[in-house]
Amino acid sequence: MTVIDLAWWKLGVAALLVLALAAASLWQRLGIAHSLLLASVRTCVQLALIGLVLESLFASAHLYWIVLLALVMLLVAGREVVARQPRRLRGPWAFGIGTGAMFVSSFSVTALTLLVIIGPSPWYEPQYAIPLLGMMLGNTMTGIALSLDRLNDTVWRQRTVIENRLMLGQPWREAVEDIRREAMRSGMMPSINAMAAAGIVSLPGMMTGQILAGSPPTVAVKYQILVMLTFTVGTGFGTMLAVSWGSRRLFDERERLRLDRLEAARP
Repeated sequence: MTVIDLAWWKLGVAALLVLALAAASLWQRLGIAHSLLLASVRTCVQLALIGLVLESLFASAHLYWIVLLALVMLLVAGREVVARQPRRLRGPWAFGIGTGAMFVSSFSVTALTLLVIIGPSPWYEPQYAIPLLGMMLGNTMTGIALSLDRLNDTVWRQRTVIENRLMLGQPWREAVEDIRREAMRSGMMPSINAMAAAGIVSLPGMMTGQILAGSPPTVAVKYQILVMLTFTVGTGFGTMLAVSWGSRRLFDERERLRLDRLEAARP
């Protein structure tokens, strides 16, 4: 099966469809035309650049270059977690908690997948390591951002209830236990929904890409199952860590609710 290459002018046809959508959103006064066009430009530029980087990386395949790219991906994902929280922790905590949770969950699950399940030689083969880590970080980033946003916003809105519970003698963990659970569920639900709909409602992206690239459907299915299971595990553990660390930051050593550690909500 041959792979059909796409000329750049053909991608321009797809770009015209985005322009048509932007024009329709302006006509309907949806207020998303600017964001849509900006996101489209960022997608094209970022993917074109990463394509050049990956070609060089695949040619060299040195571990230190792979580690450097992985750290850059982690830092950018951490910044996106912060940007997606209208109400976030002050100072470096918002970035540190999200980035730390992604590092522990995504890197450990990706390393385990490469070493134990896939087993390329060397184990850090960039053809496998970088795509897996990138997809893992993307899914974990979304889950952590959703969970921290739900945690901070709910604590702010239910601050009176939490303070009443503290005055009645409850430790801080019990005072926010239901909020923590809901925040974790919020972060994990997109991954669970994606697994439930995979293969029936939609063909997931990695499977579709492999089939378009000429891989047998049975091989693509196996990789997609592996990816979805490991993504859910990474997102779940990352969400749990982020919510645990974030909720602890909202209380001091005397178990007082510290809303002054939250920034004002951004529009």
